[in-house]
Amino acid sequence: MHATFIGNHQFNAIKKQTDILLQALRTASDRNVLKAVRYSASLMIDELFPGLEDERKRQLSAMSEMDAAEQFQRYLDSLEPWREEFPAISNKQLQKLFPKAKKLNAPDVDAMDRRRMTYLGWTDIATGKMFLVYPVDGQLTGLEGRYTPVNKKGYCLICNGHEELALFTVKTRPANSPPDYYKAFGHYVCIDSDACNRRITDTAALEKFLHTIKRG
Repeated sequence: MHATFIGNHQFNAIKKQTDILLQALRTASDRNVLKAVRYSASLMIDELFPGLEDERKRQLSAMSEMDAAEQFQRYLDSLEPWREEFPAISNKQLQKLFPKAKKLNAPDVDAMDRRRMTYLGWTDIATGKMFLVYPVDGQLTGLEGRYTPVNKKGYCLICNGHEELALFTVKTRPANSPPDYYKAFGHYVCIDSDACNRRITDTAALEKFLHTIKRG
């Protein structure tokens, strides 16, 4: 079996480009405009996979030369075997990531399609908490924070989609600080983490948030 290499956010980025290109094919009358959109799609592949072998890169870049919706769908379907899975994690491992949560109401990860996950996120309405798990430097890292719905749409830190948001506030105690000193970091994120995972095309903002909290 061949090694997988397409992360969920990368697949979403590719799909977004196929949508942009298909829209251009349907609406653009200027050939130069269409040529520019095709070039942009090909450039995106290079940026997403800078170290990818040439053969794989050519296969992915073939999308920029397609002309019909059916071609794009077959192309996306052909990428499914190459999609990476979010790391497997048991309920016991989740509990270790969140030792302060006495009764962790975690989702059933085994029932999820881990190919469609950049991060694992869920909320516990009973406690008003939000939980987020993401691999940092090959190791799963967990964030636990206060979950406050804002009852309006805005831009999510993680996927940059204009969606229904909650304020996710995480408290942390910096190293060498007094026991009762804490810093709070808050950002607006999607209420629906599954939908957020379907939209995310770049992990930079999420990773910056995690590293900021880790540094305190």
